[in-house]
Amino acid sequence: MSKKKKILTGDRPTGRLHLGHYVGSLENRIKLQDEYDTFVIIADVQALTTNFEEPEKIKRDVRQVALDYLAAGIDPEKTTIFIQSMVPQIAELTVFYSMLVTVNQLEKNPTIKSEAAQYNYQEMTYGFLGYPVSQAADITFCRAHLVPVGEDQLPHIEQTRRIVRKFNNMYGEVFPVPEAKISNVSRLVGLDGEAKMSKSLNNAIFLSDDEETVGQKINQAVTDPQRIRKDDPGNPDVCTVYAYHKVFNPEEEAGIAEQCRKGTIGCVDCKGILTDKINDFLEPMRERRAYYLEKPEIIKEILYSGVERARKEGEKTMAKVREAMEIDYDADKGFLAR
Repeated sequence: MSKKKKILTGDRPTGRLHLGHYVGSLENRIKLQDEYDTFVIIADVQALTTNFEEPEKIKRDVRQVALDYLAAGIDPEKTTIFIQSMVPQIAELTVFYSMLVTVNQLEKNPTIKSEAAQYNYQEMTYGFLGYPVSQAADITFCRAHLVPVGEDQLPHIEQTRRIVRKFNNMYGEVFPVPEAKISNVSRLVGLDGEAKMSKSLNNAIFLSDDEETVGQKINQAVTDPQRIRKDDPGNPDVCTVYAYHKVFNPEEEAGIAEQCRKGTIGCVDCKGILTDKINDFLEPMRERRAYYLEKPEIIKEILYSGVERARKEGEKTMAKVREAMEIDYDADKGFLAR
């Protein structure tokens, strides 16, 4: 039995993953999988909160996200990758947790407010409003100790911590109170330079993009708007391309910044260097992706294996929960005779 602490992390399957996902979370997950017992959830039920009218899209995206994980370097021998809807213990735990949270608490959650505004929801469905309760069940079904998140997800984690503390106080110590593990990495700006990289904003380089597509996208990336001619002095601090150099070309970024300020390197050449660096970075992922695409049955086996392990872990947890709540009727064979 593993003595490692457990981590729960994952994504909603809402499309292909991009470089922003890698820098913001995937790179850290790959490092952590050697140190922690890592569970990675493909949260298809939560994707339904905003895509309930397109279930066929979610099914397709589940497979895409799994492929992106494997291509990026998540090792299924070290990490349990599973599909949320296939682990019934999560749904069961969500119901129990819903008794411990008030509607007022959920309506005050800043992340819920922000996402409701983003999708222009005048009225919220029960599932959308209860998203933090479902997320609490995701985190605790395996009794996770740590949750790697960005700062925007901290309200959800704090809601989970409140639920866990309330449950433990009422019924006994079943769950560790999970801690948020904040990433120190800044968000990767989008190609348009106006916001974070996002598939919905059409400003992303996807992990699955081929060499030509990467080059085309970088050629269209926003640079210093005040720089008109090649030999004009530039300001790399306002240049999207330079922001990418800092992440993907750290060995040369200082020199490129100096040349930019002196006007001795043009934007076309600067973009060409970055294109080569990002394509070099993505090449191992392309090789792993090609391997799994040639053997699609392996992806299915990995997901089924992950689901099986997640269910077993979830059942261990639910046995403790049912006993603590005194609803362990299967274990108490004589309760009807009393």
